[in-house]
Amino acid sequence: MFSWRRTSGSSDPDTGKRASAFTRLLDSARQGESEALSTLYREFLPGVFGYVATRVPDRATAEDLTSEVFLKMVEGIGQLRTGDEAGFVAWILQIARITVAGFYRKREKLPAHVPLESTSGDNEGDTENMPISASHPDSDPVRWTEARDEWNTTVKAMNKLTEEQRQVLVGRLLLGYDVATVARMLGKNENAIKALQFRALHSLHRFLQKDVSPGETSPIETQNRGGVR
Repeated sequence: MFSWRRTSGSSDPDTGKRASAFTRLLDSARQGESEALSTLYREFLPGVFGYVATRVPDRATAEDLTSEVFLKMVEGIGQLRTGDEAGFVAWILQIARITVAGFYRKREKLPAHVPLESTSGDNEGDTENMPISASHPDSDPVRWTEARDEWNTTVKAMNKLTEEQRQVLVGRLLLGYDVATVARMLGKNENAIKALQFRALHSLHRFLQKDVSPGETSPIETQNRGGVR
């Protein structure tokens, strides 16, 4: 696994090496080399899935749309002009945004009788990387129902954020990038990214707090306590 990610400050002596490694990887992927494409998939799957999963109503849909995003990545990477990681991430999150928007456009055209909620069978199998913790639905249907409600609550909250706020949270919290890298992703300065992250976390905390019982802790509260670094 490559190690260029998560630190990109100018004071890091290995920054140039990581940047060069990613550029070489991207060049190989543009040529259709399967190993390079597989590496991009492995490295960016958590971020893309996390972005999609917090915007759609169930895990099965998130998995399907994430697969669609990476298929589009493979189909379009030959025309990608950027050579750095921040540009690549901005590009693939743009694909994810368009894919999610397409899902909701299609959903509006579906007949009313088509089921849109997941069933217990949709969530069978491995739950690794699931954005919310849940017991196996067959063994604890009550917990599964609660987990689905929690997922839907998170989706509703994330969908109230701006697109820039969502991308900042994906970059900072899911992909683990520093402020400087996310700033390059979005074409903004570092102070703007810090402000976007603060507002995004504050808004999420407020939205989610409305849906938790007194005395409970909202899923985002620990992030708010940590502040923006």
